[in-house]
Amino acid sequence: MSEKCDPVIAAKRAFPVKVKKGETYWWCACGRSKEQPFCDGSHEGTGCEPLEWTAEEDGTVLFCGCKHTKTPPICDLTHKDL
Repeated sequence: MSEKCDPVIAAKRAFPVKVKKGETYWWCACGRSKEQPFCDGSHEGTGCEPLEWTAEEDGTVLFCGCKHTKTPPICDLTHKDL
């Protein structure tokens, strides 16, 4: 049985990132990565796993920094209530 993911708040803001269509990004779900908003392997042993996300078009994406979004990995402004 896997552990429940209990993320820490990396930042109470979104991380704007320029993305390229077709590229895959690994969003940090645990909040412990030093490479926010992306995974650096710091989730080991936390019960959390990074989320794979592929850009559908070129542009800027607001990746969640608080790790509590209801629409992972995209910011839904949940950080304003934390």
